[in-house]
Amino acid sequence: MKRIAALRSDIDAWRGLEKRIADALELAELRDESLRADLETETKAIEHLVDQRELRTLLSGDYDEGAALLSINAGAGGTDSQDWAAMLQRMYLRWAEEQGYKSEILDQTPGEEAGIKSVTIAVDGPYAYGYLRAEKGVHRLVRLSPFDSAKRRHTSFAQVEVLPQVEDDADLELNPNDLRIDTFRSGGAGGQNVQKNDTAVRITHLPTGIVASCQNERSQTQNRQNAMRVLKARLLEAKREEQEKELAQLRGEYQKAEWGSQIRSYVLHPYQLVKDHRTDYEEGNTQAVLDGEIDGFIEAYLRSKVGSKA
Repeated sequence: MKRIAALRSDIDAWRGLEKRIADALELAELRDESLRADLETETKAIEHLVDQRELRTLLSGDYDEGAALLSINAGAGGTDSQDWAAMLQRMYLRWAEEQGYKSEILDQTPGEEAGIKSVTIAVDGPYAYGYLRAEKGVHRLVRLSPFDSAKRRHTSFAQVEVLPQVEDDADLELNPNDLRIDTFRSGGAGGQNVQKNDTAVRITHLPTGIVASCQNERSQTQNRQNAMRVLKARLLEAKREEQEKELAQLRGEYQKAEWGSQIRSYVLHPYQLVKDHRTDYEEGNTQAVLDGEIDGFIEAYLRSKVGSKA
């Protein structure tokens, strides 16, 4: 039923676009100068919608149509990297809001002085995973550190992980005996917000060592459900990566994605530029990018993958 609803929504969108084009053509045929401004505005709106629909045709992966789990982990660099992770969190939350997606922070570990050590965000909306998978990898920031009294230039790293949210997958079976579930007290800034009960949950998949935790909800049951969502997504991704590794080794071309091989650099000093190293797409308005305007990078990545396996 979800598949039918998605297809119906796609068909309705195309038919609506077709009608708007027909109406615009009728207006153009009137050759009425008083309608020129309205017609130009409508033409630009139609072109934007066509570009969006065209971009969606590039999203044909198994889970591209669904929701995503996005995790950000601060890398080496102490407070600067933790602040950078918080900047990325804001960037993606702003992007999700602009897309009309619902976002929910499932788990977050604050930094000692500023920023965050890690965060996991559920992003729900059509094609959320299809778009966000373009963001998976290491992101590098170069700037004058606000935490350095000498105002020296620092380079910070953060790892972005993007996983599909999977409700039920026939190929993914979890044996309860393979899971270790630990509960602990949620961390916080202190005061009234500190939990006095063990509401936070950590689930470990013993055969693989993959761990998922959640402490953002006040209910242990909710935290357990959310941690299980993250665990399933990580297990599915691990399975997919193993299959791709086996296929690539058969072809003789497997390259492990290692820490430090950044996909994108955000340079705020000595000049301002955001550049994606996979596609060479770049933007000079760094503030706009950090405010969530990353569609250009996503589109460039998706178009670069046409004809190849993403």
